Amino acid sequence: MSVDVEQLYKNFGVLADAKENAKDHIQAFRIILKGVEGSTNVKRLSAQFIARFFKHFPDESEKAIDALLDLCEDEDVAIRKAALKELPNLCKADKQHIHRLADVLVQILISDDSSEISTVNSALNTMFSMDAKATLSGVLSQILNGDDDVRDKAIAYLCTRLMSSNSTEMSKDCEEFVLEQCKKIMEDVTGDEFTKLMQGLSSLNHLQTFQGRQQLVNIIADQLDLIQDFDGTDQDAVNRVSECVKMALAMCSKNVHGSRFVNFILQTVLPSMSAAQEKNGGQEDKDNAHSAVELEILKLLADLSTYCGNGSEVVGKIPQVYDKLVSYMPVPPTEETNGNGDYPKLQFSHVECLMYTFHQLGKYQPEFLTGEEASTRLKDFRLRVQYFARGLQVYIKELKAALVGKTPTELRTDKENQIKLIALKTCNNVNSLIKDLFHNPPSYKAVINPSWKKPAATATKTPSSGLLKKRPSTGTDEIKKKTERSLYRTPSGKYSSNISSPSQNRSASQNRGGRRNGRGRGRGNRSRGGRRQFFNSKY
Repeated sequence: MSVDVEQLYKNFGVLADAKENAKDHIQAFRIILKGVEGSTNVKRLSAQFIARFFKHFPDESEKAIDALLDLCEDEDVAIRKAALKELPNLCKADKQHIHRLADVLVQILISDDSSEISTVNSALNTMFSMDAKATLSGVLSQILNGDDDVRDKAIAYLCTRLMSSNSTEMSKDCEEFVLEQCKKIMEDVTGDEFTKLMQGLSSLNHLQTFQGRQQLVNIIADQLDLIQDFDGTDQDAVNRVSECVKMALAMCSKNVHGSRFVNFILQTVLPSMSAAQEKNGGQEDKDNAHSAVELEILKLLADLSTYCGNGSEVVGKIPQVYDKLVSYMPVPPTEETNGNGDYPKLQFSHVECLMYTFHQLGKYQPEFLTGEEASTRLKDFRLRVQYFARGLQVYIKELKAALVGKTPTELRTDKENQIKLIALKTCNNVNSLIKDLFHNPPSYKAVINPSWKKPAATATKTPSSGLLKKRPSTGTDEIKKKTERSLYRTPSGKYSSNISSPSQNRSASQNRGGRRNGRGRGRGNRSRGGRRQFFNSKY
């Protein structure tokens, strides 16, 4: 027998008049429950009345919840929305239902109706204000066990909720629960999912301390441990490492260490990339994509090297940094090599990264170059450094000569001039590091700003997000900062200067000058002021 509007109001009156004794009129409540099978108006009224008297009939709670959930699946969106609005009211009397109902609500977020989604979000937020932990446990259960479509929506809601909540809404116990559940989720996530989850977790109040930040950095490092058999030729694997490192760098400081990343890059990433290069014949030129990818990894390694605490966790990797560095710093060529015109290429950008890393880590083990067993190593190192420095000085003079007389506008707007400015900064940095390491004994006191980094004053870390955000500026300051960004932005190519052997003269240089394949300005085969230049340089 179906229930009409008149019957609903009659039984509503019975229960309302009974007030606290409404529990004695269970039959009236059961008639209201039957209203979910009626007409449109009856269904909407039934949803309201069920929620109104739900607390008086705990023994009928399962039937009442099922009745409302049936309405949440109705074909009429108006009826669905009416039922969804009432779900949080069921929890006011008994919060034990929050987990279950939150689980159901999250599944409805895949709806195509924007107004229905808005109603679901409102209902979830209401339950969150009642019991944050129970609500988020329902959301998390769908992330762990739900379908992919539901999982995406659940992650989006979770992260939005975490970033907008405060310490009064979420207790430390709740935050720790969410953190532990997210660690389970991160055992199998896509890159986008991981990024979203880290953004949400980085906003948790109890993780705003140094210890909390270290926890987050360790979570990111755990992702690298999940990479099985890293392949340096797999661009996806390289990108994954790069994104993880960049995310961790935004949180690192002198008290939050990135030693695990340094070890992973030196132990796994660079050896794999080198092996891949050797497999391809070891061919490398200024347009080599592999070299460009490796350079980006070396920059990240250099950035991380400043955040290694007391160095105890990375001191064992110093020999690997040294070996990689000297592989880019050739020994002086022999007379036979000079005669053939086969001169080594000097890759200043790679050397800047590796020398900066070695300079940062070497201070933790100074005896590496000065101990009793290091005399041969130091002799070889100084031989290479001396030869490299000669080429460096020649290249610096070339760059300065090319930039002299340029107006600020030309330096600011001409792409080639910007590349030269970056090249000059790279060379000056390497020169400063060489001077430090050429001391007797080698010193580790020089402070430089790597060529790929913006000046420190243009960026600041925000503890709430763990991401780098630029300080706002207006007017002339904005123009100035845009200029700085353009001057110090790493170009897509590498600035190259091929300097002649002694047998080639100035006129040949002038005839061969100009662009090469649209990349940089060639200086092939030129002698200046009678000085012989015999280095092939590569930026």
